Amino acid sequence: MRIKRVKRQGITPFQMLVSYYFAAIAISFGLLRLPGVHQDGVEVPYIDTLFTAVSAVSVTGLTVYDISETYTNMGLVVLLLILQLGAIGIMSLGTFLWLLVGKKIGMRERQLIMIDHNQINIAGVVNLIQQIAKILLLIELIGALVLTLHFKRYFETWEESIWHGVFTSISATTNGGFDITGMSLQPFHLDYFVQFVTMILIVLGAIGFPVLIEVKIFLKRSRPGFRFSLFTKITTATYAALFAVGTLGILILEMFQSFRGMKWHEAIFSAMYHSVSTRSAGLTTYDVRTFSEATDLFMSVLMFIGASPSSVGGGIRTTTFALAILFLVTFAKGREQIQVFNREIHLIDVFRSFAVILLALFMVLVATIILLITEPHASVTEIIFEITSAFGTCGMSLGITNDLSTVGKLVIMALMFIGRVGLISFLYTLGGKSKKLMYRYPKERVNIG
Repeated sequence: MRIKRVKRQGITPFQMLVSYYFAAIAISFGLLRLPGVHQDGVEVPYIDTLFTAVSAVSVTGLTVYDISETYTNMGLVVLLLILQLGAIGIMSLGTFLWLLVGKKIGMRERQLIMIDHNQINIAGVVNLIQQIAKILLLIELIGALVLTLHFKRYFETWEESIWHGVFTSISATTNGGFDITGMSLQPFHLDYFVQFVTMILIVLGAIGFPVLIEVKIFLKRSRPGFRFSLFTKITTATYAALFAVGTLGILILEMFQSFRGMKWHEAIFSAMYHSVSTRSAGLTTYDVRTFSEATDLFMSVLMFIGASPSSVGGGIRTTTFALAILFLVTFAKGREQIQVFNREIHLIDVFRSFAVILLALFMVLVATIILLITEPHASVTEIIFEITSAFGTCGMSLGITNDLSTVGKLVIMALMFIGRVGLISFLYTLGGKSKKLMYRYPKERVNIG
């Protein structure tokens, strides 16, 4: 018993969090193998069920088959429940359930919540979880209601309208990217209302829960003298800049390619939608396989950056990208301190940002090399697009997911998992328990460049 206690104490909160996500995938796998989940005559290999389970828990949306033709309504409900689990977070959902039954939240659970949502301080994490669950469910409910009423013009019965409205709302808000049309949102390519509503839902899910909470406080005027945090300012500014650059980039690159012959408003909405969707949603209103290679690579960069911290999305995160850009600008100006919005950035946060970027680039490189060997039928562009889509938990694909080999599926699953858990948590999981050095060596300069 003493040995077991020592071993348990040696497990870091990061390692425990990752183990909880593994457990969630195992449970999701079991649920997707239950009787009545698959349609009659449909047989799904175990590796494909595991792939779907990982994709749902990581709210990615990549699948090796059409879920509308594979799962029954019961199976789709199971899929929606898994998406909710992945979006809110393992520890968040567990905490919410503990609070409902009146269970006390201990210090270790608070640490796990803090890590799961990329928080710096442990104070207020339980209140954060309560607000996240309420905000997410409220957004999904409003989105489902609006879309259901609008979908009545497309479907004959209210049952179909409700089903499509609820599924689309949850898929967009969680940035899950799953669809039950078999063609994502392409049937609504000219319906700007559906596109606008789903874009709003995607943004609300990907911009970061702390941002939404601060906006709620600001609108309610419930805290005198309230000021937006530096995190909210950086996140919002970076998200807006990436949206604008993404829209303009896709529009320019496709203006004389797949957008040729489109009306100006149709081309603009297509560019806007796919710029938003590359944050981590994966829903498309146009067949991305018709895009040029330049656009595919450009969108790969956007998916690599991904969503904001403490959101439903993956990737290196918007704040990581922002700090890297701010560092380069500061260095180019010959300054030593990074200053933004009348605040100075901690050096440790800059170190963490570059650690995340370097590790992510290394992972993408290794995954690309492996898939070039195991998937000879796919081009380099298709493979890079698939890899960044998985790491950014986006879910877009150029059509190679169905033909991936077993090794290829395992690589994509690993990237989806790491993208959801976060590279910082993944790094600390590999590193084990941190040890504080009791000594320091003399410093010496090194020539650079």
